[in-house]
Amino acid sequence: MAATEAQSSLRHAFGNVLAFFILILIGVLAFSIRLFSVIKYESVIHEFDPYFNYRVTQFLTKNGIYDFWNWFDDRTWYPLGRVIGGTVYPGLTLTAGTLWWILNSLNIPLSVETVCVFTAPIFSAFASWATYLLTKEVKGAGAGLTAAVLLAMVPSYISRSVAGSYDNEAVAIFALIFTFYLYIKTLNTGSLFYATLNSIAYFYMVCSWGGYTFIINLIPIHVLLCIVTGRYSSRLYIAYAPLVVLGTLLAALVPVVGFNAVMTSEHFASFLVFILIHVVALVYYIKGILSPKMFKVAVTLVVSSGLAVGLAMIAVLVAMVASSPTMGWSGRSLSLLDPTYASKYIPIIASVSEHQPPTWPSYFMDINVLAFLVPAGIIACFSPLSDASSFVILYIVTSVYFSGVMVRLMLVLAPAACILSGIALSQAFDVFTRSIKLQLPSLSVDSHVDAGNASSESVVPNDTVKTDKIEDTPKERTSKKSKKKEKEPVEKPPSKSQIKKKLLVLPLETSIIAIILLVLLGAFYVVHSVWAAAEAYSAPSIVLTSHSNDGLHVFDDFREAYAWLSHNTEVDDKVASWWDYGYQTTAMANRTVIVDNNTWNNTHIATVGTAMSSPEKAAWEIFNSLDVKYVLVVFGGLVGYPSDDINKFLWMVRIGGGVFPHIKEPDYLRDGQYRIDSMATPTMLNCLMYKLSYYRFVETDGKAFDRVRRTEIGKKYFKLTHFEEVFTTHHWMVRIYKLKPPKNRIRGKIKKSKAKASSKPASKRKELKRNPF
Repeated sequence: MAATEAQSSLRHAFGNVLAFFILILIGVLAFSIRLFSVIKYESVIHEFDPYFNYRVTQFLTKNGIYDFWNWFDDRTWYPLGRVIGGTVYPGLTLTAGTLWWILNSLNIPLSVETVCVFTAPIFSAFASWATYLLTKEVKGAGAGLTAAVLLAMVPSYISRSVAGSYDNEAVAIFALIFTFYLYIKTLNTGSLFYATLNSIAYFYMVCSWGGYTFIINLIPIHVLLCIVTGRYSSRLYIAYAPLVVLGTLLAALVPVVGFNAVMTSEHFASFLVFILIHVVALVYYIKGILSPKMFKVAVTLVVSSGLAVGLAMIAVLVAMVASSPTMGWSGRSLSLLDPTYASKYIPIIASVSEHQPPTWPSYFMDINVLAFLVPAGIIACFSPLSDASSFVILYIVTSVYFSGVMVRLMLVLAPAACILSGIALSQAFDVFTRSIKLQLPSLSVDSHVDAGNASSESVVPNDTVKTDKIEDTPKERTSKKSKKKEKEPVEKPPSKSQIKKKLLVLPLETSIIAIILLVLLGAFYVVHSVWAAAEAYSAPSIVLTSHSNDGLHVFDDFREAYAWLSHNTEVDDKVASWWDYGYQTTAMANRTVIVDNNTWNNTHIATVGTAMSSPEKAAWEIFNSLDVKYVLVVFGGLVGYPSDDINKFLWMVRIGGGVFPHIKEPDYLRDGQYRIDSMATPTMLNCLMYKLSYYRFVETDGKAFDRVRRTEIGKKYFKLTHFEEVFTTHHWMVRIYKLKPPKNRIRGKIKKSKAKASSKPASKRKELKRNPF
């Protein structure tokens, strides 16, 4: 017995050491697979939102945290400005700033940009380790390691965590998984220490991303499920109650959240379940101290009073919600609950490509073969069903729904898919390897035991026993009987687990073929993930490339245009563009913009959209009233860049028309079709966006052929009267125009115009004074 215990403890210690080294390798894999963007291009910030985060991090490291909280940024949303400390989720900025401070304290002089570039790959390793801990709590260490390696390579998470992708999701996914792990850990142990850590992890998630509402709604749903199915316990109470109280108090400390933690509808579910779990706890407590007869009377009293209090609370909540025009829900939350809401009422949300529903190929692209393994993982979680496994099932069900509504939330689905796929693969390998082990004599444990017993004469063949019985003397019989009696207590009947293991044995050939197929499936997943990391998700949007027979072509027009603005314009000049390019213009050109990617003021964005949709003179009046000096337009018709402003133009019309009714979308469509050729409507051919995009375009090839729309433009030769071209990049991808100053007016003409105006009736004079908007 002592030798067996020593052998098992040695095996356990060796397994822990091996798991530790495997986790280190998984972290290295998660970090290194996200470095293709740095290797192929350079250490540069990607996309649009990360440039704002980078600019804020620079300000934090230079001026300190107190100035960061009180920073009023006058270079955005002119003339309104923006209070940065109260409108951002500070988790990413504070994390990167802390990393930069620690590295510089250790005399590792890395720049702020370098730290920002590599923050996401570092936290992807942390997310993989958190996935291991979470899955281990559900189905053991083997499933945890498998899920961790799957998450390290899942393309959906890679798309948001490559080097240079300095966005909130870079740290938020780790915070999401770690919060779920601590909740499950508290649920399994009932430890108040882990419950406190869970609240702190939730606070970090609130600081990092607005998706924290997914946590504060998913956990109450799971608690409610446990209560309804009769799985209430003190561990459930300890896991949930401190999270609601302490987590809500901490969330209210984040300036961008503030009292929204208790005033908006996204948080009401947690409070209602908080009340319910206290009622259930009271019922269980009364049941333990009263007799059954008295318990029925007490339950009747508790239920009646609980219903009264509950109805009163619901009435208060309904009154609070009814006072809000959106019933206390944010626009993004309503678009999740009703997928058609944004397209009907908030076009600014519907215009973002991340907020569109995904297509079926998107699932295969982002989670690949995991989509086929998830059902098997769900089945494995039901055998046996525990509090932890039921939470994972609820997580995958809700994340599948939300990812189907908004493609951006495919990122929330990825960890759940990795966890369930890791459970499925681990269980499958366990069954197949056990089947092989029990059927191969050289590998089976029983064969070694039989060989050892045979050497000690403990096992004798049946034939020899029969012959020996005939030839044995009475003394030998008695000695053999006594030996049998001594050995009978040692031989125990097979346990239920051993019988179950034997029932799970599959044919040898089937097990070998199944393992080979699973290995091939994993290899296909690795190949696809590496390809996605290297080709699909590593290209920065600010530096574009294309392949042709001549080799690799690099299009660096964006940085070329921003550098021109930085070196050839005044510091106080205002630049107008569509909101997509606001963050980059502020961060790279250091110029004041009218709108940016924060999109908090729909009217301001609609004003810019109206100017782009208006004729040249009306657009000049709008921009001049906003003190704009330069207008930036992105055009891809020459090189075939599809994400240009002409392709986005209808969203400018819709957003502008939502605030200013004289802008009507049908005026820009010919028979319901969006056209820029000779069949385009006069309103389309004369709007500012068309003119700024196609000005002098006929000079490029003599035909003015648009490679994105695959047609010749309708209006080739025209002049600009109120704008002048000041800069066009090498590939014509970014064009910058300057507003011409108002013409000097001749004094005599002014007098004549005044005399004519005075001769007109007063009512007509009032009609002439029109608002340029």
